[in-house]
Amino acid sequence: MAKQKGAQNWYIPDGFIPTESSGELVSHEAICVLNCGEDDAELFVTVYFEDRDPLERIPVAVPGRRTRHVKTNTLVKDGEGIPAGVPYAMEVESNVPVIVQYSRLDSTQAENSLMTTMAYPL
Repeated sequence: MAKQKGAQNWYIPDGFIPTESSGELVSHEAICVLNCGEDDAELFVTVYFEDRDPLERIPVAVPGRRTRHVKTNTLVKDGEGIPAGVPYAMEVESNVPVIVQYSRLDSTQAENSLMTTMAYPL
């Protein structure tokens, strides 16, 4: 029996898209999804906020044996997306096991910073 690669539920508690950038690079955040399996992954991303209702079950597809990088500012549900300057968190649900990484490029200062971490799987 093949070993399962990944999990079906992932959590990212710290999200924040800066309102300003400096230089040529634009500050952004992304979820990076790796689907090692043969079957296509049907993901649903729910975005949670401190002071408003969540954006629930935003669909994202990742073909089998592929990777997909999704900038969080492109996650939109019913015309509403993640506003810059607002803290948020994400839940990623998948119909098949996947691996989720979270990255942030902060270019608010001349000295850019890049942070990346694995999401928390359950």
